[in-house]
Amino acid sequence: MKTKKNNRYNWIVFLFCTLIVFLLVGGIGSLFTSKNTDTIWYYSIKPDITPPNWVFPVVWNILFILITFSLYFSWIGSKNKNQKRRVGFLFGINFILNVLWSILFFELKLPKIAFFEIVLLWFSILAVILGVNKISKKSSWLLLPYLIWVAFASILNILIAFA
Repeated sequence: MKTKKNNRYNWIVFLFCTLIVFLLVGGIGSLFTSKNTDTIWYYSIKPDITPPNWVFPVVWNILFILITFSLYFSWIGSKNKNQKRRVGFLFGINFILNVLWSILFFELKLPKIAFFEIVLLWFSILAVILGVNKISKKSSWLLLPYLIWVAFASILNILIAFA
């Protein structure tokens, strides 16, 4: 049974997870992305299978919600400091790679380098899924749409970089 103190702790952890995912990862990533998606450069390179621009923020907001819950369930499900450290490390690396792709692709306009980076991002998502699976299966499943979306983004990236 949950005590008031434990319930309060869980809300604080959830708010912290939300701030990390939406403000840090989403916010920083969008600083580099949003100003570059309506440019001549982007329109000149995007493949025909690219969804309309409005789809991306919708999908990413849904993914960020799922990532937030995954981080939350992984964190509160961790039984000791080592598991919490592992969760923090895995998600932290993933978040850095997530933001880095936006910088490489949209800000620096380096689609070839961004492709190799997005491959690392995809593997980091897989590492998070596998790394948190023993802590919380729910957390792993919540990340599956993220893995699939980044796989699709990788296809778009490869079509741009090596077409």
